[in-house]
Amino acid sequence: METHASTPLAFWGPEGSLPIHPDDMVARRLAMLIEGKCMELGPEKAAKKYGLSRARYFQLQKAYREGGTEALREKKKGPKKNFVRTKQVINQILRYRFLDPEASVGVLTQKLNQHDYSISQRSVERTITEYGLQKKTPHPKSEKETRTY
Repeated sequence: METHASTPLAFWGPEGSLPIHPDDMVARRLAMLIEGKCMELGPEKAAKKYGLSRARYFQLQKAYREGGTEALREKKKGPKKNFVRTKQVINQILRYRFLDPEASVGVLTQKLNQHDYSISQRSVERTITEYGLQKKTPHPKSEKETRTY
């Protein structure tokens, strides 16, 4: 298998070519590994050709050896679980809200902190919003409703 120099996103062989879609990251990474390992390009030039570092090339090569093409897929970035708003903390927020529906978010946060739940007021607000437990605020009366005759 050889790549055509003018078309970096296709493989060329005696029977034709196999294009690689530019948005297909798994195929691009696999192509880079093939070009770096099985062809004369080498790891450093293959990584550069695909816009990655030499170190990233070897990370992907190791991932491919351990998990196949599925390991070349982009992983979700960021925390994998909620460390602050755990199930237990959420249950306490809901409990306090139901026990005292008129309590402000600040008061709920203070109660939680007093009971050794380290949580910010913003996290309590998010939880209350997610569960639809905001206080019902009366709508301002229109001018018609406030007139007395």
